[in-house]
Amino acid sequence: MNRLLYVTLFSFFLLGMSTSCGFLHADDRPNVLFIAVDDLRPELACYGKTHIHSPNIDRLAETGVLFERAYCMVPTCGASRASLMTGIRPAPHRFVNYLAWAEKDAPDAKTMNTQFKENGYHTVSLGKIFHHPEDNEQGWSEPAWRVKNVSWWQDPASQKIHNQRQKMGKGIRGPAFESPEVPDNAYSDGLLAEQAISDLQRLSKQKEPFFLSVGFLKPHLPFNAPKKYWDLYNHAEIQLPDNYHVPKDAPSESIHRSGELRAYSNIPANGPVSTETARKLIHGYYACVSYTDALIGQVLEELDRLELAENTIVVLWGDHGWNLGEHTLWCKHSCYETSLLIPIIIRAPGIDGGQRRRQLIESIDLYPTLCDLTRISKPIHLQGDSLVPLLLNEQSEWKKSAISRYRKGDTIRTEGYRYTEFRDHQGIQSGRMLYDHGADPGENVNVAKESPEAVSELAAELNKRKGQDDGH
Repeated sequence: MNRLLYVTLFSFFLLGMSTSCGFLHADDRPNVLFIAVDDLRPELACYGKTHIHSPNIDRLAETGVLFERAYCMVPTCGASRASLMTGIRPAPHRFVNYLAWAEKDAPDAKTMNTQFKENGYHTVSLGKIFHHPEDNEQGWSEPAWRVKNVSWWQDPASQKIHNQRQKMGKGIRGPAFESPEVPDNAYSDGLLAEQAISDLQRLSKQKEPFFLSVGFLKPHLPFNAPKKYWDLYNHAEIQLPDNYHVPKDAPSESIHRSGELRAYSNIPANGPVSTETARKLIHGYYACVSYTDALIGQVLEELDRLELAENTIVVLWGDHGWNLGEHTLWCKHSCYETSLLIPIIIRAPGIDGGQRRRQLIESIDLYPTLCDLTRISKPIHLQGDSLVPLLLNEQSEWKKSAISRYRKGDTIRTEGYRYTEFRDHQGIQSGRMLYDHGADPGENVNVAKESPEAVSELAAELNKRKGQDDGH
């Protein structure tokens, strides 16, 4: 979209918001409800996965804009969240792993919560937003809140196993899944939803607009959810993915041992899990998705009950993808599509709902988008692009690629390809892979050797756009 047309449309959009929502002064600006979900890949009915029971997120999609091809910046939680909240790309020495701190890796960047607070918003963090609750604490109007002293396991047998294994080391855990007959609030995410509902009630009485961020843990391991969510799925119908094998000619750097999973008591320390365990893991992931969907539904229902929905922007964001056995991988931590593709849904006043967009977008696009939607200024360091043109017009011109990285790998996704380069500690290329998504959407055959022209073109674009360590 050319700049003049964008400015014109955006001006009409703001005028429409002012008319429909009564924006006469700053305190009438829209609220923001930002919902982050850990380890949620687009395994949702609204994304075409009709085997998944996700009615509440599906309803959000019906009233918002669903982005079909959204990508995280780095497929591990702390790094992904730091990149999102600063609006800048990861680099070899910035936002590297799950322990990343935004304020340490990018001390000069103004985080999203800080920007909103400084522009008159009451900012609240519930659950997991930054990996570390102390990260950028000055950007929250009140201390970041998390559930405390609630076990990951509620089945007594699971608790016993976990407690015994804890004596072997802090990272040695109980079973990778359980399905006890307990209420939603037996687990921490259920208590998180209750806190979000309570805070909505409190914030609805304040004059200033709110930026309420709610970070759910499930479907993060262990796959523990109340039995009623497991019962939504027929275990006999759950099968392993068709590509439960390493891609042909894939570089060794692209495959990992699923180390995050190995900490659990019913998972072997090395080698493949059994077929039945694999099916149990997939079943558990599905159950946890449905559990979180139900909790999100409770929060959205309260937003409606309080008559806040018409003047509240709602964003649903998954911090990265997840592997359910594809390429023999579990967890995330790879440069494959399954680790990088995420759900993003945006519902905003003045934007028609029930729409879908196929353009390639990135997590770092959300920060400038929310600034535009709330009419606050954008920090100069932001590296993403506001999605408002796409929200207003599905024909908008847009970037042609999405860039991500994980440790030694930098990867680019275009309309037709995913290309990845791996480099050693000296910066020398050690491997590469190219997947033709037109012929091979499952990324099962590396065709880098057969397609030198595509490799050359994609490598040039990747190395031009990827994050660099020397500044933002």
